[in-house]
Amino acid sequence: MRSQPPAAKRIPTERAHHGDTVIDEYAWLRDRDDPETVAHLKAENEHTELETAELADLRRVLFEEIKNRTQETDLSVPVRKGGYWYYTRTVEGQQYGIHCRRAIQPGEVDPPMPADGRPLAGEEILLDGNVLAHGHEFFALGTLDVSPDGTRLAYSVDLAGDERFTLRVKDLTTGERYADEITDVFYGSAWCADGTALFYLTVDEAWRPYRVWRHEIGGAGPDILVHEEADERFWIDVGLSRSEKFIILDIHSKLTSEVWLIPADAPRTPARVVAPRRQGVEYSVEHHGHRLLILHNDGAEDFALGYTSVDTPGEWIPLIEHSPGTRLSGVDAFAEYVVVSLRKDGLTGLRVLPLAGDSEFDITFPEPLYTVGLDDNREYETSVLRLRYTSLNTPESVYDYHLTTRQLVLRRQKPVLGGFDPKDYEQHRDWATADDGTRVPISLICRRGTPRDGSAPAVLYGYGSYESSMDPWFSIPRLSLVDRGVVFAVAHIRGGGELGRRWYEEGKLLAKKNTFADFVACARHLVAEGWTSAGRLVARGGSAGGLLMGAAANLAPEAFTGIVAQVPFVDALNTILDPSLPLTVTEWEEWGNPLESGEVYEYMKSYTPYENVRDLPYPAILAVTNLNDTRVLFHEPAKWIARLRAVAPHGSYLLRTEMESGHGGRSGRYDAWHEEAFIMAWILRQLGLVEES
Repeated sequence: MRSQPPAAKRIPTERAHHGDTVIDEYAWLRDRDDPETVAHLKAENEHTELETAELADLRRVLFEEIKNRTQETDLSVPVRKGGYWYYTRTVEGQQYGIHCRRAIQPGEVDPPMPADGRPLAGEEILLDGNVLAHGHEFFALGTLDVSPDGTRLAYSVDLAGDERFTLRVKDLTTGERYADEITDVFYGSAWCADGTALFYLTVDEAWRPYRVWRHEIGGAGPDILVHEEADERFWIDVGLSRSEKFIILDIHSKLTSEVWLIPADAPRTPARVVAPRRQGVEYSVEHHGHRLLILHNDGAEDFALGYTSVDTPGEWIPLIEHSPGTRLSGVDAFAEYVVVSLRKDGLTGLRVLPLAGDSEFDITFPEPLYTVGLDDNREYETSVLRLRYTSLNTPESVYDYHLTTRQLVLRRQKPVLGGFDPKDYEQHRDWATADDGTRVPISLICRRGTPRDGSAPAVLYGYGSYESSMDPWFSIPRLSLVDRGVVFAVAHIRGGGELGRRWYEEGKLLAKKNTFADFVACARHLVAEGWTSAGRLVARGGSAGGLLMGAAANLAPEAFTGIVAQVPFVDALNTILDPSLPLTVTEWEEWGNPLESGEVYEYMKSYTPYENVRDLPYPAILAVTNLNDTRVLFHEPAKWIARLRAVAPHGSYLLRTEMESGHGGRSGRYDAWHEEAFIMAWILRQLGLVEES
């Protein structure tokens, strides 16, 4: 028996821009401190729990499947740095990782790797997340940073999910914690060379990291402001170069970059700029001996690699010329090698540039669909490159690549228990055709022998923003869907970065609707090619992918039987109109500024999901959000669901709000598995794979 959904009260609130007056009846839901708002969210949770009560047994089954396929007591491949192997391990029954190190033994070259995931002999525990999280509903680390000499550990903790961290320092020689404690810091940190000073970031009221500070360990004086970014479009990252020669201040907006350096052995020296910012020019810097490597897009849409003098930065001398269609995405320097991360034809890749002898070469892999990238490479003086590799049916694998012999050595593939065999699955690359003729890639996985007659159920995942690429990845929870006959597909739509910078440019600003049209084209392609049918297709996306979900529901509600929108950015226009909200000003270069441009205002108004809810036969919708989210505020899905119920009352719309977590959802691994089991059970019901009670 179905329960009655809570009816959100309607309080007309006017918004006027560019001569347009809009009534927003649910603006009151923005106030998280209003008892009525909290009561409404709790009522929605109660309604969702009642509506999904018959799925309780299935949720338990799905949780157990995830748990039973996971090696709970496990250990990451140790990473070499200085005289230690660094690694993280997990213990059965414990929610969080334990961060450790062990001294390298004489003659030990290969990383020690016990098959059972047990601790290494002689282990030193740096930080136990389970101890720090004890008594708290949420726990997350913002930084975990060992000083270059290995004697101090900086770490920061968030216990609410709002991404405001408290920074502390531990003496690794004694195991004692220093009295130093700094509140309200952002992600990231950087040590100076001798470990006496630590650089960290703080945010402004709009959650923008804009100040870099220097903290003297054990010092009595106030921390020193090193750099402040006044332009609200820009934010700052801070880090230590792999060479450990420079503190790097990376300042960037969506379109423009500027990098400043501080000598790590002279941390009180004023920062100096590498190249002053120029609107539309992005660049990053990697120190490499006497030169600075510069990855940039100055006259190079898909980026080029150059270098300049480390002492007197000036002209960028070419190392890799721009090649349209080959997007250079990163550069990493080692004493005798440079490694460039790139993507071409929708696949990731790695290119090696030796300093002497051989010419540059690409590292090759056998699968037609895969994702490869650099893993944790902490040492500058090395000839071994640590890689991470995965595909839709290949569990996450860690390799050591020997640069001198070009030998690829598998160090570890993530165990998948319960008889998993990758040969039981097929992965495919299909291409949909959008309305404007653009070919859009789709990656998909299914059980081997899945029929192509439209009878199979399917899930279509999408994102399509910020040049973020949804490259093929392996998922243990996903097996619970695929093993029940579900086809899982990823739409590589415009707005992402899968096919280079132009792919991104064609899905942002005044071309944003291409993202939504591409996704719908992918859904229709899956049906046309017999992978599924519209009555057996669920769409899923989160954050900016949640915006995609809402827009696709308005654009083609008949294409889906269900939609899962996680932390969905569905009230985009109202958010981007409010500069006081987190991220708004920095987002104007992604979406446009509707405060200044009537054209942008009208364009955003024409696609933002909340503004475009109509009386349509919407598919069933599940929206999941988090009260402490600082990236996409909880009120966006709350307002969206309320408006859907008022305007299109014949649909099924559920809202679930986690009251103790942030943008990434529940923090403990078991809690996260329970959350995923809840979503998957709902999906299976929509796909007709659960008998209704």
